[in-house]
Amino acid sequence: MSRRPTGRPTVWQVAERAGVSAQTVSRYLRRDGGFRTRTAESIEAAITELGYRPNLVARSMRTRLTGVLALVMPPRIQAVPTRSVMAAADVAHQAGFALEITLTEGAPEDRARVVEDLVDSGRVEGVLSFGSISGLASHGPTATSCALHIFDHFDADFRGQGPLADSTLVGGIIEHLAELGHRRFIHLAGPQEWTTAASRRRAYDEAIAALGLTSRGVKECGWSVTSGHQAMTSLLDLDATAVVSASDHIAIGAIRAAWEAGLSTPEDLSVTGWDDLDVSHALVPSLTTVAVDREAQGRFAMQALLSRVTGRPCPEEPQEINELIIRESTGPAPS
Repeated sequence: MSRRPTGRPTVWQVAERAGVSAQTVSRYLRRDGGFRTRTAESIEAAITELGYRPNLVARSMRTRLTGVLALVMPPRIQAVPTRSVMAAADVAHQAGFALEITLTEGAPEDRARVVEDLVDSGRVEGVLSFGSISGLASHGPTATSCALHIFDHFDADFRGQGPLADSTLVGGIIEHLAELGHRRFIHLAGPQEWTTAASRRRAYDEAIAALGLTSRGVKECGWSVTSGHQAMTSLLDLDATAVVSASDHIAIGAIRAAWEAGLSTPEDLSVTGWDDLDVSHALVPSLTTVAVDREAQGRFAMQALLSRVTGRPCPEEPQEINELIIRESTGPAPS
C-alpha cells in the first residue's frame, strides 16, 4: 500500500498518483469534461487516497475580499447560548462583514472537515468555531489566507470549559445561604463529564467543608427541568433547608418538586440556580442565580477572529463573566 504524503496534498501529487499530468488534473477539477472513464476514475481514486481538497482561492487568484465571515456551531442551539451568537454577529456586522452560520454535527472529524471546507471555499475571509475541533492542522493563518479562530470556551462536544467552568461563586452562594441561617444543604449536580458541572460540585464540597456546614446529599442529574424535578423528589426526605443547583433548569425542577410535596420556596426550602435564564427573573419566586455574561463571550470570540482577519490588535479576554444575583428564591432558614 502506498503511503499517504505528509502535509497538504497538491495537484502534482494527485497527478503523480493517477499517472497523468497536473494540467489534466486541473481540467478534471474544473469539470471540463472529455475524459476517458479510466482517466477520470484514476484521478478520483488519487484524490480520495490522498485526501486532496482543491484550494479555490488559489485557483481563482482572487483580487478582492468577500466581506463574509463564517460562524460554525452545533445544531443544538442550547449548547451555545443565543446571546453569545447574537453578540458575535453584532460585532461582525459593525465591522462591515456579513455572517454565514453553519451548523455542524457528527463526529469531531466530520466537523473538522466542515471547517476545512469553509476555509478552502473562497467564500469567506474568516471562520469562527464555537467549540474545539480536533484534527485541524492549524489554528492560525491558512494557505488560503482565510483566518481561523477556535473559541475554546467549549470543548469538542460543545461543553463549557475555561472561564465557563469558573465556579468561584458557588462559594458565594453558600456563604449567602449560611448568612441566612442555613446549615443543611443539598447539591443537585449536573452531568460530571461536563467540566462546568464537575467544577461546581468541587466548589460546593470545598465551601461546605470550609464553612463547617452539612451536606445532606449530592445528586447527579441531567441539565433539564425534568431531571431537576426527579432528583429533588428523591432527596426530599433528607431534611435540608437549602438546595444549590448546577443550573437554572435544574433549580426550576427542584422548586416544582418541593411545591408538589407541600414545601414553599423560600419559606421551607431555599433554592439557587446558575445561568440566569431570560425567564429566571420572572418566576414566582424569582430565582437566585449566577448570571453569565454570554454577550461578552460572543463579542470577544468575534473580535479575536477579526484581529486575525484585519491584523488589528485583539482586546483582552474578559476574565470576570459571572455575577451572583440575589432574588426571592432564597430566604432565612426555617426555625
